[in-house]
Formats: sequence, structure tokens, C-alpha cells
Amino acid sequence: MKFSLKIVAACAVLLCQYSTFAQAQATAKVAKAPAETSGKLIKVAMIEGLSGPFGPVGQNQLKSYQFVADRLANTDKNPAGVKFEFVPFDSKSSPQEALVQLKAATDQGFRYITQGNGSAVAGALSDAVAKHNERNPGKEVIFLNYAAVDPALTNERCNFWHFRLDADTSMKMEALTSFMKDDPKVKNIYLINQNYSHGHQVVKYFKEGIARKRTDVKIVGEDLHPIGQVKDFSPYIAKIKASGADTVLTGNWGTDMTLLVKAMNDAGMKIALYVYYGGVSGTPTALAQGSDWNVSQIAISHSNFSGDEQALRNEFKKKFNDDYYTFQTYSAVAMLSQGMANAKSIDPVKVAAAMEDMTFKNYNGEVKMRKTDHQLQQPLFISKWTKATAKDPYSEENTGFNFANVKTIPAYVASTPTSCQMKRPS
Repeated sequence: MKFSLKIVAACAVLLCQYSTFAQAQATAKVAKAPAETSGKLIKVAMIEGLSGPFGPVGQNQLKSYQFVADRLANTDKNPAGVKFEFVPFDSKSSPQEALVQLKAATDQGFRYITQGNGSAVAGALSDAVAKHNERNPGKEVIFLNYAAVDPALTNERCNFWHFRLDADTSMKMEALTSFMKDDPKVKNIYLINQNYSHGHQVVKYFKEGIARKRTDVKIVGEDLHPIGQVKDFSPYIAKIKASGADTVLTGNWGTDMTLLVKAMNDAGMKIALYVYYGGVSGTPTALAQGSDWNVSQIAISHSNFSGDEQALRNEFKKKFNDDYYTFQTYSAVAMLSQGMANAKSIDPVKVAAAMEDMTFKNYNGEVKMRKTDHQLQQPLFISKWTKATAKDPYSEENTGFNFANVKTIPAYVASTPTSCQMKRPS
């Protein structure tokens, strides 16, 4: 009996010690955060099109930011130990309205903003943030651009306060044309894109890239359509059919991409499709409604990451019955926290300086924010639309299909030069 009591007592001591150890382990990562940042609340204004034709995309990305901020809290992926709160400001996808919302955010004391859908909006915000910071020392704002890919934003229009987390159009098109040149079936290409800066850049960089790599490829047609306004793409599809194209290339996204695919389905088109944004809200469902689609996508992600990154997607789908596809939201939280930890400050001036040439652990490995132009250097992926398998199991929009990776382009290969002449604050 005495022996049994001793065993019970010893176990109780060990259990107590283990509990204390486990608690210490759980808080150890948070305890490493600098005292100057640990526990601070960082409110980020998300100025985005949250209503209108592109509203579903913006709403998905708002949920993505909020989800990632909660998930990375109190982990080694949040080394500053800060708490992030992403607050929505609806720009209605308009540059003018975005500027109104920026003024509202700065009036409320926001020092960090983020936006991504629409390079025209991003350009207006980047210029406005630079002017605001010049006129309001001590109230500077950092702009995290997570998806606007016009190369000008990190070239002739670059500024110290703007940081881009997606790969720009020139980076993506260099990779995509290198992939296309090795496909002998690609001979006659039709270009259809949205009529704004991004669509123009897709056309420009495709023409330059393919001319260097495949002189035999012909561009048999080209259209730039109003962004977010076309309800019926069938007239465009008729032109594509009449052109004799064997391949379509598009940088369309959101409702413009979804409706384009639906019109192709309705016309029974069997044609190769090269895209930037095949995984964005609505488009996977439209693709799955067709058959024999040959779709290749260039992006900073694909459907089937492993380990914690795939667990993140699965958790997001379970919580929202929606797909987590804007991985740049992860990059933003990870980079901003690492920058604050390195700066030992939440002051945007110090954080911006700390993020220059900073490497940090991202979902796709270790990446670097290039100091020269504030363009994130990271791998790119070419993926193909295919049925889910045991090897590539994710189901985009519960369709049973996904974008399976077929080629990884390392960061040093995906990198392109910049003409940015960065002016830094004194």
C-alpha cells in the first residue's frame, strides 16, 4: 500500500513537471519576441474591392488575411509576437474610391495598408501613400501590395513605402513563355485580356518573350475587353474560333475569367489555355463543368503543397467551405512580423528599413524582399488542371480537380532586373 502511494505521488510530481514544461514550451516561441513589439496590436487597413463584380475575390482575401493572422499568432512564424487585425475598407475596385478609403484609414490612425486586386488601384495608392508620408512625418504608412502585378510598380513608379509580395507580370511571363516554347502544339495564339494596365502588360511581355524563344509562333488575334463589364463573352469566342487559334493566353481574373471559361464551355471549345488566375473564386467550378481542358497556370503557388501549408488550406476550407488561394496573405503576415522583430519596433519607418533585403520563412521556402525595388524574390510554379489523385489530392471548389505542379522555377531563375531608382527617406 505504501509502495502504491509512493508511485502515485511520484507520478503526480512528474505530471506537474511535464505540465510546467509543456506550458513553457507553448509560450517559449512567444517569449522570444522583442519586448518592444510583443503583445502590440497592429491594425492593417485592407483597401479592396469588397463589393461589385470582383467582390467575391476581395471577400475571400479578407477572410484569408484574418485567418492567417489568427493561425500564425503565437508561433515562430510571428517572431514579433504582435497581434494583427485586418480591417476592411471597400474601394469598389475603383482607384478614386480607394483614395477616399485611404484618407479615411489614415484619419483613423492606420499606419499599414494592403491591397492587391487591380494595378490601376495599386498605382493610385502607391503614389498617394508616398505623398502622404512626405507631407506627414511621424505618421508614415507602409503599403503591402499582395497581388497587383504591373511591373511599373517596382520599376519606374517604385517608392520606398511600397512592397510587392506577388511576382510581377514580367517574371511570370518569362517563366510561362519558357514553358510554352517547348510545346510543339503551340503554334497559333489568341490573346484576350482585360483593358487596363495588367492586361496591357500581359500582352507586352508575352510578345517580347515569345519573339525571343519561338519565332514560328503566330499571334492570330488580340482583344482587350472592358474590365468587369462583359456579361457575355460569346462574341469574343466566335472571333477566337474564326482565327484558327490552337491556344488562348489570358491574364483575366475573377468574374472576367469565370465568364470567359463558361463561354468556351458553351461553345464546346477544345483548346489549350494558358492562364495567370485559374484558381480564383468561381473559375475552378467553371473549368470542371467543361471537359478535356488543357489548362496551364503560372503562379507563386499551386494546389498541392505538403505539410503545414496544405494543412492551412484544409483548415480554411473546413472553416469557410472556400479555397485559400491568395498565399500572398501568408507572406504579408510573415514578412511584416519578421520586419518588426528585426527592427524591434512597430514604427513603419523602422520596419520598412528592416524589411529591405530581409529573408524570411514563407510558405514556399525562404524568400527575400529585394532592397533595390521592394519586389519579393521567390519561386514560381507552372501547374496543370487535372483530376485529383492520391499524390495531388486537393479539390478546388470541391470539383475533384486541382492545379498540380509540373515545374518549379527557383527564385534566382524567376528573378528579373529592375530600373527602379529608389528614393529613401533621410
